[in-house]
Amino acid sequence: MKAKLWFLSILFILVLALVGCSGGGDDSSSEDTSSDEGTSENNEGESDEVVKLTYARGQDSTQASEKLIEEFNKQHPNIQVELREMPSDTGQQHDAYVTQLNAESAEIDVMDLDVVWPAEFAQAGYVLELDRFIQRDGIEMDKYNQGAVSAANFNGKQWAMPKFIDAGMLFYRTDIIGEDQVPQTWDELIESAKANKGAEGTEFGYLMQAKQYEGLVCNAVEFIASYGGQILDESGEVVVNSPEAIKGISKLVEVATSDFVPGNINTFTEVESHTAFIEGQSPYIRNWPYQWNLANDENESEIVGNVGVAPLPEGDAGSAAALGGWMSAINKYSEHKEEAWEFVKFMTGPEGQKISAIYGGLAPTLPELFEDQEILDANPFFKEEGFQNALDAAVSRPVAPNYPEVSEILQINLSKAIAGELSPEEAAAAMEEQLKNVMQ
Repeated sequence: MKAKLWFLSILFILVLALVGCSGGGDDSSSEDTSSDEGTSENNEGESDEVVKLTYARGQDSTQASEKLIEEFNKQHPNIQVELREMPSDTGQQHDAYVTQLNAESAEIDVMDLDVVWPAEFAQAGYVLELDRFIQRDGIEMDKYNQGAVSAANFNGKQWAMPKFIDAGMLFYRTDIIGEDQVPQTWDELIESAKANKGAEGTEFGYLMQAKQYEGLVCNAVEFIASYGGQILDESGEVVVNSPEAIKGISKLVEVATSDFVPGNINTFTEVESHTAFIEGQSPYIRNWPYQWNLANDENESEIVGNVGVAPLPEGDAGSAAALGGWMSAINKYSEHKEEAWEFVKFMTGPEGQKISAIYGGLAPTLPELFEDQEILDANPFFKEEGFQNALDAAVSRPVAPNYPEVSEILQINLSKAIAGELSPEEAAAAMEEQLKNVMQ
């Protein structure tokens, strides 16, 4: 019996020795191991498996999205992006996202968000926090327009990357207003608008958006911020009932009820105001960057070649422009988060933003790109000093997870102030009370 046990022990030791030798003793075994390591690296990096991403955004009438996807897919053969067009109406697009994300759907991997959506989507748990990717890949957020960055920052975390930017600007008739006559303050604008109403056949002195809708909120944010006020502070606290905010609201009401704006200014959106401007009815207009191209469209405009641009006038605290634009975010339920980040990083990085600028006419959120000659050749308007200064003055609208509620409260009370139903002080007090109720 002892002899049998001794024999089995020796046999077991020999088997172990043979197994150990097969791990890398001869050259052929060594080559196999090397091959296995290469396959492992390939799986982590450039695997033969192709990951398909779905990128959702509103309808794009330019070539920008097509060119972005084409270039990214070419550079990343193992990540292929497909475009899913959402409704062009931003409200419908918002609701379509919410429906899918409420169901924890992974159909969409990357999505474009309106500048006022990130906080809402972050609070609801729809989008992925991006800080770990930003830090890991050394993305320098201070190189981006800081107004755009702040619009996607909620509770101290970054939830989306700035893709392109819009900002409120002052456009003026160069055949009426000399470059050295452009008003620097709101009081100067009021004086100039009164003096130049009727010049060169104009009917008004100033145009803006004062209908009860989101455009009124944008105009109000600009007045309030230019006088040093805020609606919500950096901590999300309601601070609209302050002397600074009241002064801004008062100046908004003064302009909107003056005799140099249309008598029905409370019905004016972008469409009504830009139409009146290109028809030659006013020396001044507050509008978004698209106004420049429209005013110089020979098929649409009566003032081609006679348009200048400048930052909006200053209040006590300087010039402020309501921030517009779009962000790119990652669906929290995406099954391909790493690959989704690669696409977001590309789209919102220098190369992607250059493509968007050249093929889509979209203003970059990376200021350095305004020095790129190819971008400037495609968008001569970007060369204007007034345009770039206006972008630098951009401030975000209130960053709140329930922004639609916040906006409605602002719209209603600001409209009442313009209609004379509330004083600026009463409007500020009402907004503060109502906002505190919905922000709890």
